[in-house]
Amino acid sequence: MKNLMHFRFTLLVIATVLILPLTLSSGTLATEVLIFALAALGCNLLLGYTGLMSFGQGIFLGIGSYAAGLVLLHLHVQLLPALLIAMLAGALVALLVGWFSIRQRGTYFVMLTLAFSQMFYFLAYTMKDVTGGDNGLLNIPRPDLSLFGAKLMTLGTPWQYYSLVAVIFVLVFWLLQRIVDSVLGRTLLAIRDNETRAAAVGYDVTMFKLAAFVISGAVTGLAGGLHAVMTGIAPLSNIEYHASESILVMTVIGGAGNLFASVLGAAFYVLAGNWLSSLWPRWLMLLGFLLIGVSLYMHKGLYGVAQSLLQKFKRSPGGAEPLSGNPLKEK
Repeated sequence: MKNLMHFRFTLLVIATVLILPLTLSSGTLATEVLIFALAALGCNLLLGYTGLMSFGQGIFLGIGSYAAGLVLLHLHVQLLPALLIAMLAGALVALLVGWFSIRQRGTYFVMLTLAFSQMFYFLAYTMKDVTGGDNGLLNIPRPDLSLFGAKLMTLGTPWQYYSLVAVIFVLVFWLLQRIVDSVLGRTLLAIRDNETRAAAVGYDVTMFKLAAFVISGAVTGLAGGLHAVMTGIAPLSNIEYHASESILVMTVIGGAGNLFASVLGAAFYVLAGNWLSSLWPRWLMLLGFLLIGVSLYMHKGLYGVAQSLLQKFKRSPGGAEPLSGNPLKEK
């Protein structure tokens, strides 16, 4: 039953990537939803499954953008190797940041990740010959998808690129779902719920946290690479503090502790932001009111609300797997 339930989440993700083209007129907007959902998945692995509230996710998003942009501009590699390099860069930087950060707890951990975020932003801002500084990396090409010299897919239009991102997104979601359902995922939950007890029974808490950091960095780095290829720019804004804040907000809105909830949170944040910006130039204020409402009345996020409604009206026999707590509320 549990495996069937997790398979249902993958089916929901497949349904989501099929519904977006039917409901949105912009291929770029639909692609942006999936890219930021990838970043939120990486954040949820830390927050929802490990209990680590990191303000450094923008580091990995920005590093992935720069890594993919640099190799596409200067080495003229194909798209898939460029995305793999973005993942590797995100994982390596996450290894560095995580190695120092996970040795602290609570407020000190949060402040340390925030300090790393500011440090990497300053480096990106000052290394203009590499990153482009304020302007970012410009004119990043979007090569067609090819493998071993054989052209597989043309990516000239936004919807063609969306198709590629959708396939990658479904694959990454499936892999992450397998991870959180594995021994590693259950161990991360044990560490989140009671770190002292997990260490007492013999788990190497530091190494498990570091593994979660590296996986999260790789996924977020991939999101950054996809974003740079989509826009043709690796902007400085991808690595600044506000990017980390946005990714964290998406995760909380959707609901920490369930991967599909990250998809809901990212879709809500991106689509609501796009809609509100068309109503009022100061749309961030309106979005702030929405976030206040979520914080006050939706402690388990959008997924928790949907789950409660389904259970209340008994429309889904067996129901969805309940969220295993909210790390923000518990701590």
